[in-house]
Amino acid sequence: MTVIQITDREAAEAQAFREQCRRQMARPIATRMKYGWCRVKRPVLDTPSTRVFPSTQAYREWCAANLPAYLGYQSAPLE
Repeated sequence: MTVIQITDREAAEAQAFREQCRRQMARPIATRMKYGWCRVKRPVLDTPSTRVFPSTQAYREWCAANLPAYLGYQSAPLE
């Protein structure tokens, strides 16, 4: 059996997090919806054009050539 020791700092952080959650839940739904989303501009993807690819490979090549890496559409590196 493993005993997990929680430090005073971890306990304080957990308590602060719970208090923050309670404050957020006290807000009206409209306010929580307004500030609860992270809007990210997705270059190329948000442009109003339709793309049709003949194969998955063609789609992956297009993603690698046109989308920034931080969007996560690149293929994973081979290990």
